[in-house]
Amino acid sequence: MNSFTFNHIALSVKDVDQSITFYQKVFNLKEIKNTASSSKTRWLSLGEGKELHLIPRPKDEIKISKAVHFALNTTNIERFVLHLEQLNIKYFNWVDEPNKIYVRNDGVKQVYFKDPNGYWVEVNDAK
Repeated sequence: MNSFTFNHIALSVKDVDQSITFYQKVFNLKEIKNTASSSKTRWLSLGEGKELHLIPRPKDEIKISKAVHFALNTTNIERFVLHLEQLNIKYFNWVDEPNKIYVRNDGVKQVYFKDPNGYWVEVNDAK
């Protein structure tokens, strides 16, 4: 059987420039070269060879549920929540209570918020 590692996540976005700005402000991600094509798709590095690909689809309808999300972790979720508040980004816990950190049964703290296209992003403090 083959072994696999995570490579990238790709999101369809209405405005790629707006999405690049959002992810750079929220996560301080560095834009990297799209080596796959000369399209308007733009890539951001998530570190350790992992990438976020933002694919412009200005005319497509984007349907999203909170159950469809990606998660990043941080060592200090309280400091990250302050960062979200400074950026005026609304965040929620898993049960949709605004401005609350959710604590899972295993003790991991997490928050959820939406990007400019409505995609849910989770940030947690899992080790």
